[in-house]
Amino acid sequence: MNKAFVKESDNDDDEEAAALALAIPAGAKNYITPAGYQRIKDELLQLIDVDRPEVVRIVHWAASNGDRSENGDYIYGKRRLREIDRRIRFLTKRMDLAAIVDPSVHHGNDQVFFGATVTYRTSDGETHTITIVGIDEFDPLNGKISWVSPMARTITKAREGDVITLNTPLGEQELELLEVTYPAPGEG
Repeated sequence: MNKAFVKESDNDDDEEAAALALAIPAGAKNYITPAGYQRIKDELLQLIDVDRPEVVRIVHWAASNGDRSENGDYIYGKRRLREIDRRIRFLTKRMDLAAIVDPSVHHGNDQVFFGATVTYRTSDGETHTITIVGIDEFDPLNGKISWVSPMARTITKAREGDVITLNTPLGEQELELLEVTYPAPGEG
């Protein structure tokens, strides 16, 4: 395969390194649940085994059509190939840095650690449920927060029944931890 198809500018690697450095605190590991690691692995295999070969086939076909300067399939295909290769490198780095932590080892524990699902009540009486997950897994709309978030750092090591103070941009907020649960071994 011609190197021109996958040549990236040095800028792309610098941007990836900066994003990686911002997401994971210095000296910390990239903690991730087994399910989160599997999702990253599945995406990587999809890119390598399915998406990339298909785009390479399209680019090869488009290149054989002649003039490449105005060939949309060729231009778009090269761009898509660069995006796929960039994503493959990113996912590979994330997997290399990953420290898989199985939250089920804390099953039955009432103290908050990585992987805990915590139900808490705010001072105004609202009840919320969150799960502490890895940086690559967070999904705040579905109650999954990153272990490096201020909320997760505040409640880590607290116990069921504790009242803790969370510093927010709007001031301090009291939270009462109502329930701390972990998946049972084998549930993932």
